[in-house]
Amino acid sequence: MALILASGSPRRRELMALITPDYTVITSDVDEGKIAADTPAHLAQNLASAKARAVAKLRPGDIVCGFDTVVDCGGEVFGKPKDEADALRMLRALSGRTHKVHTGVCVCKGSRAAATVETTLVHFSPIAEDDLRAYVRTPEPYDKAGAYAIQGHAALWCAGIEGCYYNIMGLPVHRAAQLLREFA
Repeated sequence: MALILASGSPRRRELMALITPDYTVITSDVDEGKIAADTPAHLAQNLASAKARAVAKLRPGDIVCGFDTVVDCGGEVFGKPKDEADALRMLRALSGRTHKVHTGVCVCKGSRAAATVETTLVHFSPIAEDDLRAYVRTPEPYDKAGAYAIQGHAALWCAGIEGCYYNIMGLPVHRAAQLLREFA
């Protein structure tokens, strides 16, 4: 029986290694645009579940972990930005405000699954326009929900958090470890 991470994210790979170094990566082919939910938190959980279940169908004897992260700014979901204008739109909306980061976590083995969502509040200071424009010209915001990496340049804007730091990076280590123990 193998442990599979259903994500190609380099950050999730690093964080999964905190739980165990013994895992394999298999990404799912889930069309995220077809997944819906009534709240941003449920969307994150539904996306994580869809990814984990898709890979679990291919590997029914293995334990599969799926994750998905969305940024919730006043109920609006911010995924990965499409382009520079989209990144600027998101970052301007987050500037000087508190937002939520939801990461869905799903662990599957065959048809058995357990899923949850972890939520962290992130408080951003006001961000200077020239800093925003310089940031969106770097590669950093484009593969991250909400157009920022808390472990990168955006650390300069973070006035504080309430909840799990690793959740903001896309894998709430304590929650994933908790669910994995249920499948051991």
